Amino acid sequence: MTFEPQADLSETLRAAFRRHASGVAVITTTDADGGAVGFTATSMTSLGSNPPLLTFNVARGSSSWQAVSQAKYFAVHTLGAANLELARRMAADRNLRFAENDWGMVEPGVPVFEAATAVLIGKTREIHQIENNAIVVIEIIDGGVGETDEALLYNQRAYFTPGEKLD
Repeated sequence: MTFEPQADLSETLRAAFRRHASGVAVITTTDADGGAVGFTATSMTSLGSNPPLLTFNVARGSSSWQAVSQAKYFAVHTLGAANLELARRMAADRNLRFAENDWGMVEPGVPVFEAATAVLIGKTREIHQIENNAIVVIEIIDGGVGETDEALLYNQRAYFTPGEKLD
């Protein structure tokens, strides 16, 4: 197999991950004033099941970073094809992310979208700041599963289900 070497390794990394499909999740928490904060993430992954840990990445320049860096608890929502509009909304203007009446607060004080295929509630275990980014490790303390749905994937800057392009 041959590939074309690239001079700009940052662009090579971006191009490589545009070619790598990822599952789609929504991460939510609250800010210092108790306001809902959240975003769409494709960097969420299981770190291990004993103890139950997961990670996600966030840019330290993002509109959510201040809240994420100080948060004690998070809700991680896995999304299916039926959640496409939620994924789009949570990736758009931060002032409109919680404008719909499709979420509520649950203990320990995190916003939850019940339409997700699963919701995991976790507490911050570690945050590793690396350059302009951070890796957040959370320990799952509660959660549940919703309706089974076809997977929602993100690839080449578009949302897909397996075998079908959505936009």
